Amino acid sequence: MQLAKYGVQIIDAYGVIGQQSINTLDTYKIEYDWSVYSPTYIAEILQAEQSKGEVRDILSRMIGAQIHYVRSGYHVRAAPPGYQNTRIETPQGKRIILTPHPIESPWFTRMFELRIQGNLSDPEIVGEINAMGFLTRTRKLHNKINKSQVVGFHGGHELTVKQLQRYISNPIYAGINTELWSNGIPIKEKSNGLVSVSMFNQANRGKIAILEEGGVIRITKNTDSWQLKKNKDNPLYPWKFILCPHCRKPLYASASMNRQHRHIGRYHCSRSHTYWSINAKIMEQTMRDFIGKLEFSDEFIAKFQEIFLDEWEKREHQISEDTVNYNQRIADIEREMQMIKETMKKVSSSASIHLLEQDIDKLLLEETQLQPKRDTKENELVSVRTLLNYVSFFMERLDDLLLEGSNPTRTAMLCGLVFEEIPTYEELKFGTSKLSCLVKLKDDFQTSPSLLVSRLGLEPRTNCLKGSCSTTELPARTK
Repeated sequence: MQLAKYGVQIIDAYGVIGQQSINTLDTYKIEYDWSVYSPTYIAEILQAEQSKGEVRDILSRMIGAQIHYVRSGYHVRAAPPGYQNTRIETPQGKRIILTPHPIESPWFTRMFELRIQGNLSDPEIVGEINAMGFLTRTRKLHNKINKSQVVGFHGGHELTVKQLQRYISNPIYAGINTELWSNGIPIKEKSNGLVSVSMFNQANRGKIAILEEGGVIRITKNTDSWQLKKNKDNPLYPWKFILCPHCRKPLYASASMNRQHRHIGRYHCSRSHTYWSINAKIMEQTMRDFIGKLEFSDEFIAKFQEIFLDEWEKREHQISEDTVNYNQRIADIEREMQMIKETMKKVSSSASIHLLEQDIDKLLLEETQLQPKRDTKENELVSVRTLLNYVSFFMERLDDLLLEGSNPTRTAMLCGLVFEEIPTYEELKFGTSKLSCLVKLKDDFQTSPSLLVSRLGLEPRTNCLKGSCSTTELPARTK
C-alpha cells in the first residue's frame, strides 16, 4: 500500500499479492481512501499470520531443545573465557561440552591458586596474571551497512581487578552452570571445571559457596553487612530534603568520578526537566550560611523559658524530696543498728546473737545500696542547674545547636524544623524561604540585600542604569 502511492506494483510469484485495486464509488466517479481496497488484502493478512505462526513454531522447537540440553548439563552458548566448545558423541547424538582452552585455562587456574594462597592482594594477583600474557578475547567489528567488511577489533586488553573478582565468583569455573535457562537452579556440567568446588569455595572466602547435599547443588552468598543494610538516609548527603528549583521535589544525591578519578558528591534532579545539580560542599556551605543568619524568635524564647523553669522547679522539688527520703532512711538504719547492738549486750544465747548479727548485715547491705542512690540524686540536682546554663548557651548560639552534632542525619532533621515550608535551593541561597515560628532572621540580616534598594539618608542617592551612574537631585528644601 505504501509503494502503490508512488506507482510501484509488486509481482508475487505465489499469487497472494494482487495488482488490482477496486473503488467502491467508481460509479459516481468519487474516490476516498476508505473506498479503494485490494481484493487480495484478506489473503495477504492470512498469509502473514501463517508465516508468523511458522516462525513461532520453529523458535519453540529450537529454543526448547536448547533449554532441554542446558538442563541436561550440555553447553549451547559461546564458551566463556578459559573454555572452548568441544563436540562429542553422546546418547543424545553429537553435543557440545566445555573443555579447558589450551592457552587461556592456565590463567584462570592460576587466579584461583593465588587467591587461595592469600599472600597477594587482588592488584598483585592481576599483575601476576598479566605477566603470564593474559589478554581478553578479540572480536571483529563489522560495517553496519556492509556486514562482510571488518572495520576493527574489540578486546585484547589486560586483566583488571574488577574482572578478576567477576571471574573468581563465577561458578562456571567450578563446572556449575547458573544461566537463565537453568531456571535459577545450579546445573552440574557434563565436563569438569577448571578448578574443584573446594578450590572455588576457598578462593571466594565465604562470600559465595557451592554446597552439594544428596546430589542437590546449592549456591549460598554471604553478603557484607554494609550491603545488607540499605540506608535511604545517607549520612554523606543529609540535605536531600531541600527541594529542586524546577520541580519542587526532594533532591537526589550521588558521587560521580571526575577526570582525576576522584568522586565528587553532588545533589541533583532531572525529573522531566533540564538536569540540575549542585556540589555537595557548596550545599553544605549554603546551609551553614543560612543557619548562621537565624536566631530564636522572642515569642519562642519567652515560652520556652516559662516551660523550662516550670519543669525545672518540679524536678528540683522531686529530687529534693528523694534526697530527704534517702537521708531519712539511712538515719533510721543507723538507729536500728544501734538498737540491735544494745540488745546483743543483754542476750547470752549464741543462736540469738547469730540472728541479730544477720539482721545487722542486712541493714548494712541496705545502707550500702542507698548511699550511691542518695549521692546520685544530689548530683542530679547539680546537673539540672548545669543544664540551665547549657540551655542559655545554645539559645544564644542556634547554629552550634543545629550544625555541630555528630550525626549528620539527625542534624538535617533538626535544621528542617526551622522551615514552615521546605525551601528550594534558590530560596535557601537568597534567604526567601518561609521560616517557622521558632526562629527569625537576625537584625543584621533583616535589611534587604538588593543593590537596587538603598536606605533614604542625608546623602543623595545614585541611579545606575546600563552602566552609567548619575546623582539624583533632591528638592531645594531637602538640600
